[in-house]
Amino acid sequence: MHERAAEFAARARDRYGVDLEILEFDAGTETAAAAADAVGCDTAAIASTIVVSLSGGDVEGDEGRLVAAITSGANRLDLDAVAAHFGADGAAMADPTRIRETVGWSIGGVPPLCHDAALPTVFDPTLAGYDTVYGAAGTPSAVFAIDPDRLASLAEATTVDLTE
Repeated sequence: MHERAAEFAARARDRYGVDLEILEFDAGTETAAAAADAVGCDTAAIASTIVVSLSGGDVEGDEGRLVAAITSGANRLDLDAVAAHFGADGAAMADPTRIRETVGWSIGGVPPLCHDAALPTVFDPTLAGYDTVYGAAGTPSAVFAIDPDRLASLAEATTVDLTE
């Protein structure tokens, strides 16, 4: 198992008391479509974690506050809706270097759990329509399966539709 995927599994066990089965694929799973193809599920059952930087409004600091959105791979995140939900004037995809430094994972493999810093998190209700969803497990070629309600609970996410 890749070192980062093993680290993710260990963090999940230590923080949440869950043993997650990590699935690794040679072809890679860095996009929702690639992950769905590898796993053999609907693209909508992929729980993509998107880190967003907020600016203005109730947000303090020059860099803006980071938040996470766990969205269905079939949906596109509405950044204006994210900004409005969190009381910000604007929202943009966070800088990859800042994501790595703050969250501890690199884009393409950012899991919905086990971040270095606690981020306010929202959860796409589309995912609740599946018995099992698949989230990134720390690398662009690893995923894990989980019940969507359990995922939302572990991530301490608020379920709200912020997709286009």
